[in-house]
Amino acid sequence: MDYKAIAQKTVQEVLGYTQDTSGWKVVKISYRVEGIIPESAAKLSDFLYQTGERVTWDKSLQVYDIVHRIDSDTFICHTITQSFAMGSISPRDFIDLVYIKRYEGNMNIISSKSVDFPEYPPSSNYIRGYNHPCGFVCSPMKENPAYSKLVMFVQTEMRGKLPPSIIEKTMPSNLVNFILNAKDGIKAHKTPSGRGFRHNSHS
Repeated sequence: MDYKAIAQKTVQEVLGYTQDTSGWKVVKISYRVEGIIPESAAKLSDFLYQTGERVTWDKSLQVYDIVHRIDSDTFICHTITQSFAMGSISPRDFIDLVYIKRYEGNMNIISSKSVDFPEYPPSSNYIRGYNHPCGFVCSPMKENPAYSKLVMFVQTEMRGKLPPSIIEKTMPSNLVNFILNAKDGIKAHKTPSGRGFRHNSHS
């Protein structure tokens, strides 16, 4: 499987979402959410995909691991979600191809799409979910580049026997919570002396 080609195609799809928003509703079942984050776009995009830090602030996940690295910007992640909707939606696991692409103007896109990865077949412990092209788009605020606009696109199949109404009721608040958790995580990971973002190069 040509993971790099899939990654490049996926990031182009996510870029297309940013340019044509007619089919999306903000914080609705279409799964598009926006927020302003007090961090530069470069540092924010770095923060969002750091595996060692992600589960410390992203309360929707219990596991976020890189299981295969293709190159410095492309890798395969295994994630396991928390249960939500008061336990009515059990944890799901996902195998996603993640790709970080940097554009002119300091805009960064982190795209992801579920793929088959033979080393991590579905387990009987979790329902294997599927992500269609998803992504985070981080771009600097023109009036203050120290702040970023974060736009998140999510197209997830939870699979299993779930009434669509449960997902429709819970997903918008989960997405809003993600933005709030990211803000809290950024704040917590800045050093007390105000020297800025604490970079972690470990994966």
